[in-house]
Amino acid sequence: MTMHADLLIDRLAQDVPPVRPGGPSRLMLAALAGGALATTVAMGLIAGFRPDLAAAMGSPMLWIKLGYALALCVIATAAALRLARPEARTPAPWLIAAALPPVLLLAGIAAGEMMRSPVSHWPAMWLGGSWRECPWRILFFSLPVMAALMLAMRRLAPTRLALAGAAAGLASGAAATFVYSLHCAEPSALFVLSWYSLGIAAATGLGALLGPRLLRW
Repeated sequence: MTMHADLLIDRLAQDVPPVRPGGPSRLMLAALAGGALATTVAMGLIAGFRPDLAAAMGSPMLWIKLGYALALCVIATAAALRLARPEARTPAPWLIAAALPPVLLLAGIAAGEMMRSPVSHWPAMWLGGSWRECPWRILFFSLPVMAALMLAMRRLAPTRLALAGAAAGLASGAAATFVYSLHCAEPSALFVLSWYSLGIAAATGLGALLGPRLLRW
């Protein structure tokens, strides 16, 4: 019986093409790039880029926004790539702990900003002029990236579906935030910490909900 099983395995293995080194990484990065491009086009058509973008490039706040989003996107994409493999053992607290440093750094910048400002200015710094729309826009613009990453992850056979979906959602929300930063002119780190992060958290939660439904194989 064992001999027949060994022969069957050998015959099946003969038809399996070799896997190119780095194939999963290229697949995920291509999905992220394609989704981010679709998000950029969608945002350009729907919301547009800020008219003073060239001048804003000299502002530290724009680079803080972009750096915050990029750091979270890199961390989440690495986690998603790891969780896309069947043998993944990444615990949920690891994903949270990995995302904490950028959040804490931004919180420190926001705290310094508040210390330098009168208390009467804090509500305006926190709410800005777009707090009602900001998280929803980030969630909306995350959808093309999330769709691309989910399609890519289905080809890599993840087993921890909710956590893999959450990682894809975090990467999608961060990528959307990076693009949205080119539209949003809010100048406060406190605003970014509050409402950008809420949009990213919403995308993460949506990914966790969709993971078991879309990543099942």
